[in-house]
Amino acid sequence: MSLRNLFLSFAFVALFPLGLGADDETAPVATSSAAETASAPASNPTPPLTTSPVAGPAAPGPIAAATPTSGPIAELSTRDAIVLGLVEGITEFLPISSTGHLIVATHALGLEANQPLLDAAGQPLWYKKPSKKHPDGIPLTVKLAADTYTVVIQVGAIAAVVLLYYGQLIGIFRGLIGQNASGLRLLRNIIIAFLPCAVIGLLVHDWIDEKLFSVGAVVVALISGAVLMIAAERWRRDQVSKNPRMEPADLSPKQALGIGVMQCFALWPGMSRSMVTMVGGYFSGLSPAKSAEFSFLVGLPTLAGAAFLKSVSTGPALIAVFGWSHVLLGGIVAAVSAAIAVKFLVHYLTRHGLEVFAIYRILLGIFLALWSYLSLH
Repeated sequence: MSLRNLFLSFAFVALFPLGLGADDETAPVATSSAAETASAPASNPTPPLTTSPVAGPAAPGPIAAATPTSGPIAELSTRDAIVLGLVEGITEFLPISSTGHLIVATHALGLEANQPLLDAAGQPLWYKKPSKKHPDGIPLTVKLAADTYTVVIQVGAIAAVVLLYYGQLIGIFRGLIGQNASGLRLLRNIIIAFLPCAVIGLLVHDWIDEKLFSVGAVVVALISGAVLMIAAERWRRDQVSKNPRMEPADLSPKQALGIGVMQCFALWPGMSRSMVTMVGGYFSGLSPAKSAEFSFLVGLPTLAGAAFLKSVSTGPALIAVFGWSHVLLGGIVAAVSAAIAVKFLVHYLTRHGLEVFAIYRILLGIFLALWSYLSLH
């Protein structure tokens, strides 16, 4: 298959599902006033493409909860759940930024309404309850519920990696009981690579939400990340590997820390966690396939932690908004699509490297920039 045909096929697989929801009449679309849009919390995981309200039937006030017999407040259609599951599963482990694709997906599905949602008793559903830090609290909206949904269904993507790399995980377990020295070294390296991003993320999380969650910042991250990928790929091809069969367990603590520092750049929305850890693996001497493998394993605690925190803090409200059935459906679709994406990525990287994904990121960045510009004008 030629590079051109491979790229076109991949772009079709990654973006075509988004069009399925563009005319979905059952998608939960609601409008919000300019004041409500301006007052939306800065912590939205995926920024809207425009500052204007989402088109749809006018709604005079907050969306009230359905009665116990009438189901969820704003249940996703089956199509919405499948589309979001596909986007999450396909893009989570590929070096192309899940954030950029989720911006397009939530906009196309009409999941950007910022009206506060109320429960059956007429009380607000909270994204963040009133506290000293947020005296007025942050009410849950359809947009925040959709953003939380995409984080929670990461459990499906995590399950895919666990199943595909269960051998390495069993090796880690055996290392903990003193039966596998290589597995214990792998666990050490995963922890070392995970910690820098975890610590820095906790320290600067609010600042990132306030300053970097915008379409412009995502576009810059997409394109600058693509330049880094091309440079790293060309650097790798010029090197003569001293240990072509190097495994992630063979990394020194210093090398694992270097990959962890690289992962910190993924805190910039649109940069892609998988991309920066793969590039870090390149610079540490891992082959493309082994760089991807270590990236997947390092991602497990990161993604699991994010999904757990979201589930604990906002899970009950999420279920009240969208219902159990489509949360489970999205997770299953994410698991299947993530497994296929991971198998494809390892197979492709072994033969061709990262450059085609860099080209795709540049095109996606240009697309988002043009879409945002046209939406505002």
